Amino acid sequence: FKIILAFQLKTVSIICNCSFLTFFFFQLGENEILETLYNIASKNMIWRSYIGMGYYNCSVPQPIARNLLENAGWVTQYTPYQPEVSQGRLESLLNYQTMVCDITGMDVANASLLDEGTAAAEAMQLCHRRTFGWFAYVVFCIFLFSSYTGVITELKLPHEMDFSGKDVSGVLFQYPDTEGKVEDFSELVERAHQNGTLACCATDLLALCILKPPGEFGVDVVLGNSQRFGVPLCYGGPHAAFFAVKETLVRMMPGRMVGVTRDANGKEVYRLALQTREQHIRRDKATSNICTAQALLANMAAMFGVYHGSDGLRHIARRIHNATLILAEGLRRAGHKLHHDLFFDTLTITCGCSVKEVLDRAALRKINFRIYSDGRLGVSLDETVNEKDLDDILWIFGCESSAELIAEGMGEETKGILSTPFKRTSKFLTHQVFNSYHSETNIVRYMKRLENKDISLVHSMIPLGSCTMKLNSSAELTPISWKEFANIHPFVPLDQAQGYQQLFKDLEKDLCEITGYDKISFQPNSGAQGEYAGLAAIKAYLNAKGERHRTVCLIPKSAHGTNPASAQMAGMKIQPIEVDKNGSIDISHLKAMVDKHKENLAAIMITYPSTNGVFEEEIGDVCDLIHKHGGQVYLDGANMNAQVGLCRPGDYGSDVSHLNLHKTFCIPHGGGGPGMGPIGVKKHLAPYLPTHPVIKIQLNNDACPLGTVSAAPWGSSAILPISWVYIKTMGAKGLKHASEIAILNANYMAKRLEKHYKILFRGARGYVAHEFILDTRAFKKTANIEAVDLAKRLQDYGFHAPTMSWPVAGTLMIEPTESEDKAELDRFCDAMISIRQEIAEIEEGRMDPQINPLKMSPHTLNCVTSSKWDRPYSREVAAFPLPFVKPETKFWPTIARIDDIYGDQHLVCTCPPVEAYESPFSEQKRASS
Repeated sequence: FKIILAFQLKTVSIICNCSFLTFFFFQLGENEILETLYNIASKNMIWRSYIGMGYYNCSVPQPIARNLLENAGWVTQYTPYQPEVSQGRLESLLNYQTMVCDITGMDVANASLLDEGTAAAEAMQLCHRRTFGWFAYVVFCIFLFSSYTGVITELKLPHEMDFSGKDVSGVLFQYPDTEGKVEDFSELVERAHQNGTLACCATDLLALCILKPPGEFGVDVVLGNSQRFGVPLCYGGPHAAFFAVKETLVRMMPGRMVGVTRDANGKEVYRLALQTREQHIRRDKATSNICTAQALLANMAAMFGVYHGSDGLRHIARRIHNATLILAEGLRRAGHKLHHDLFFDTLTITCGCSVKEVLDRAALRKINFRIYSDGRLGVSLDETVNEKDLDDILWIFGCESSAELIAEGMGEETKGILSTPFKRTSKFLTHQVFNSYHSETNIVRYMKRLENKDISLVHSMIPLGSCTMKLNSSAELTPISWKEFANIHPFVPLDQAQGYQQLFKDLEKDLCEITGYDKISFQPNSGAQGEYAGLAAIKAYLNAKGERHRTVCLIPKSAHGTNPASAQMAGMKIQPIEVDKNGSIDISHLKAMVDKHKENLAAIMITYPSTNGVFEEEIGDVCDLIHKHGGQVYLDGANMNAQVGLCRPGDYGSDVSHLNLHKTFCIPHGGGGPGMGPIGVKKHLAPYLPTHPVIKIQLNNDACPLGTVSAAPWGSSAILPISWVYIKTMGAKGLKHASEIAILNANYMAKRLEKHYKILFRGARGYVAHEFILDTRAFKKTANIEAVDLAKRLQDYGFHAPTMSWPVAGTLMIEPTESEDKAELDRFCDAMISIRQEIAEIEEGRMDPQINPLKMSPHTLNCVTSSKWDRPYSREVAAFPLPFVKPETKFWPTIARIDDIYGDQHLVCTCPPVEAYESPFSEQKRASS
């Protein structure tokens, strides 16, 4: 072990000339760290915020908070690429999609996007369009995206929109709008459609529980934020955006969708639909660069809908609307002017008295309102508002009556939306799943049933190459539920969020020390957004130098899969670079391409160590070559967990990186999100980091910010404490040791498996980095076995498959991380060696090439307990292939192998009808037959 590690670390230090000799703190224990962090969190002031703008306080049901948000069985799952061991989260995400479709009146929804601002930008990618009546951060996100795609974006009022030239690809409006106004957009939608223009609508799911849904007046795309469905404010995130379209647009929709298919027994089951659209497969032709989205938060929102059902949601919406009507009446009586007569939960007010007096009284009660630049005030109510809250707001505005007296005087005639044509009359959430779990007993049992269907890090290692599945410590996850972090609106004055500001400064300092960069932006709320923001910073820098013609981006084939899609979205022209036999960049091809494009070279995107699992020995020379010809170096931070403490991108020539905090720095994947992708930059790029239109982010005096890339100023702020705790508890020594063990574990596993499988790439010195690729392509010819067969068979051994058929088709990419001990590594290696022996039995003619444990895998409990067993191998071989796979600890796949072809041919992305659900008896009967 020591020899392997010494050789590999010697290689790294030679490559990087690492000067990582000092660090920033001493290692402390978990309890001390959490106490320190709580003292920081206590600097945040929890005022009552009625700011709105897409963010609302809500009542998080405690059964969901404790049994989903705080449950390692839900937060440590991987993206559900292996559906046989992911049926729980797939069902929950399908519930989310069904809920969104029902409430919006649309045909198909995806399984979430990052936030409302970027969802709006994705809508622009789907149809070029014009905008008006929007939250400010949404407009800024749209403008940034459109600047790189060549789309002309204009802000206009509805009556000003002219589609007669038939040159408008899309129109985008907010309903209700940013000032709370509810108006009829049906005529606008009709005019747009008459001229071939798509209509897009941003909306509020809770409002649509009593408001006519956009799908009922012809809208083509509907998007928004599902945060107020049981997800805390979180100072801006993480929250799950929703995105729904008409059936005709389904294959253009960004993000992931869960669909219904069937398994080998004909049972209706779930899987990710249309997987060939994935960005790492389509590369620069992808419809989006989004990798993970917000699965965990989408699951919370889905459970909120399941728990409350349509009656419960309608009750919450009516309660909020009634409170707003009472407040509106009180404000009118007090002499204030309301700008709109029809609204759901938001009032825009011109004060009949001194605004300063109102705000001073609000400060006395520790209440925040929205403050417009022209002196108007905005008040947005939410489900947490009670009678005392209304009385306080009325007092602040100088109303002498109480909410109770105002309500008594209003009578029955004031019904707001409910007395207008805007009232919703259609039913929603009629499916059985939304009408069965309205008690805590039932919802807890339902969540546990779904959890039990999914393999996660509470069961075994998830050895995914390029995805770094660490078992996140409980101490790291503890702060996410603290009210001091969870209950802060993202647009409160900065003096109320000093705890967050200190956290950001601490984390920026630490990450700069770790990476060698000079400045960090936390705004990007995923790795994909980080890639986009980093490239946007490069573009802004080059443009400022008068070099707009530089648009060529070189991307080695060993780079991370989202890179080409991100470069394409940033308006760059992609040129691929070949790799050599060791998996490293082909230097001769790189030099030729640099020479060919030197006049227009903008950047190179490198992954280090590469996705092929090797350290690029000439990484410094590559960076120098790009800089010599006027380009910038973007280094993908996906594999930072092989560098921390050993080398720093900023030292060996990189200009910018995104950092996958959900990989290297322990934010859990949550079944497909949340993630965080902050970018680190060298000094010359610092002036071009993202800013925000609502909360001014402090930048240098020479700042020329690139724009806004995410809805919230600091992205998914509430999960940053996880990385803060990880770094502080590990300390310099621990972080470096983690990188060493990650590299050591990979080399140990590669050494154990090399006698049984071909290791596809090794570095020039014969070692792999923190991950490696097994080449399984030869088995197709010798035994009719493919990578997918190994992936499914591993489920019988209790393991999730490694990354399958990427970056090289027909291979498996393995990354053990530093979290797993030698015993777990050996169990996985034993499973892979056993599977190789099963392949050998096919090769030697001792096992049928069509009916064998690999081709028939995975084996469910119903399958192996069936009264009929006619396979040419035993039930024990099927279900308990090695001694460590024991009945009392075995994880059972809940379905047989899925039928992808059937799912592609029969695309269904909402809950199947009730009759599709079968009893365990009928399922077992069919399995037997």
